[in-house]
Amino acid sequence: MPTRTDATAPIAYFSMEIAVEEAMPTYSGGLGVLAGDHLRAAADLGLPLLGVTLVYHHGFFRQTLAADGTQRESPARWSPAQRLEPLEERVIVDIGGRPVTVAAWRYRITGVGGHQVEVYFLDSRLPENDPEDQAITDGLYAGDQAMRLSQEAVLGLGGTAMLAALGHEPSTFHMNEGHAALVPVGLLALGVGTRGSIGAAGDADLDALRDRCVFTTHTPVPAGHDRFPPDVCDQVLGPALAGELERLGCFERGQLNMTTLGMFFAGFINGVAQRHAAVSQAMFSRYTVRSVTNGVHVRTWAAPSSQRLFDRHTPRWREDNTVLRYLSTAPLSEVRAAHDEAKQELLDEVARRSGRELAPEAFTIAVARRAAAYKRNDLLLSDLPQLRRLVMDVGPVQVLYSGKSHPKDAAGKKVVARVAAAARELGDTVPVVYLENYDMALGALLCAGVDLWLNTPVAPHEASGTSGMKAAVNGVPSLSVLDGWWVEGHIEGVTGWAIGDDPGARAVASDLDGADDAADAAEMYRMLREIVVPLYYSDPDGYAAVGRGAMALNGSFFTTQRMVSEYAGSAYGAVAVFRTA
Repeated sequence: MPTRTDATAPIAYFSMEIAVEEAMPTYSGGLGVLAGDHLRAAADLGLPLLGVTLVYHHGFFRQTLAADGTQRESPARWSPAQRLEPLEERVIVDIGGRPVTVAAWRYRITGVGGHQVEVYFLDSRLPENDPEDQAITDGLYAGDQAMRLSQEAVLGLGGTAMLAALGHEPSTFHMNEGHAALVPVGLLALGVGTRGSIGAAGDADLDALRDRCVFTTHTPVPAGHDRFPPDVCDQVLGPALAGELERLGCFERGQLNMTTLGMFFAGFINGVAQRHAAVSQAMFSRYTVRSVTNGVHVRTWAAPSSQRLFDRHTPRWREDNTVLRYLSTAPLSEVRAAHDEAKQELLDEVARRSGRELAPEAFTIAVARRAAAYKRNDLLLSDLPQLRRLVMDVGPVQVLYSGKSHPKDAAGKKVVARVAAAARELGDTVPVVYLENYDMALGALLCAGVDLWLNTPVAPHEASGTSGMKAAVNGVPSLSVLDGWWVEGHIEGVTGWAIGDDPGARAVASDLDGADDAADAAEMYRMLREIVVPLYYSDPDGYAAVGRGAMALNGSFFTTQRMVSEYAGSAYGAVAVFRTA
């Protein structure tokens, strides 16, 4: 565990994406939203944190869907000058043998007690740079491998240099995923005075650096870890630095593995759920992988009606999320009223976006995730006769979908197309609406307004899954495969329901051939038909009691307030001085 003594120096948190506002498209999904929640919780706790990311002039992308479900992408352009404060400082990063000038914009997050956390958005779109270098900070996860590694060089090498130029002297550097793994390389460059070289660092230097570095991995899927072949490393980082990283053992199977690089330099390594840490430990057996389970920022994700419920029964919840556990005695009539209000707000937005008028009394399911094959967003629609029988035998069901597929993910795009085809076939029997451009604002409405949060990934491919936590905060129970956070948050019939048995932390295959889609689908349909939907229609208070259980038990624990406190105590060491609360 890192052991530092300076209780005033800041903690620098590096992430390729950070979601601070829905109007700023500087994030693609869960990783960026979690990063934003991390910084918001640090502000609430008075923790001396600094955020570092890239500015992304073109955002991730705007999604439009054709009638057949074909996804089209267009730039999500925005004006940083309207939201951010420009800074005068400039630093130089060597990329491809060229000096690339990097500037920064500043954003301040204010916590519940008034403490502020600064976030720096790095920018290479400057007139002194070549056009290809100006484009480095244009699009999130855009371009070829050379562009991706160039972005990671700006984040890690440019970010550390920028903090130094701004006069910050962090005692701790937190790398949020492998995209930030060049941060220690940047620190060594600053320390030994030879930019881009780690060859002058001895064992004592490496040990001292590890005492200052924290690394969090977010994916148990091998394909989710950035790898770069030698020619790309030579092209972007230069042959000398690439050779030094290979000598240190950060190449695997002939490629630079950014997760291995981050772990090599980190004194504290963690996964984002207990199950994920166990899977990651098996994947990276050279290192000790601990667990800090993810959470969500309650004040951001609780709907207005939920917040009023909290205010009545647990008035100090903003300062101390743990008091939400006392909602276990809140009157069910108030829990139902808060949810009914959030549901109507969601359905109004669905009508505005899609023109579809959905019934507020009908059982409403959300499947809102990034559209990727392993998440199996279309599993609910894999047997349409089953859904029709469910409606005929138990009661009306309607489904809301949302989620983008990465522009280069052909399998994910097929998932969206299959959802569209099934929606056409079901017609009005089971209304299915796919909402475009899943973002923070839409996510907040969905998490609060639906009756059930459905999550069907191939286990154990889910690292954590924070969307179900946001639903729990609002009294929406989950029906989920036992994976990620749900292994810890699931109490059958109390906080929600499980699909199938716990698969354990079995080894992760590089493909999805081991998934038993038919068995998981059959169990999902059985749970809906025999337990979940009948409870909703035959015993509304009983269903609300499960929602209240999710709110009180999971909503009070799976928070970034708890998560950041854990990081402060176990990873950030003596720097963890809380100024408020």
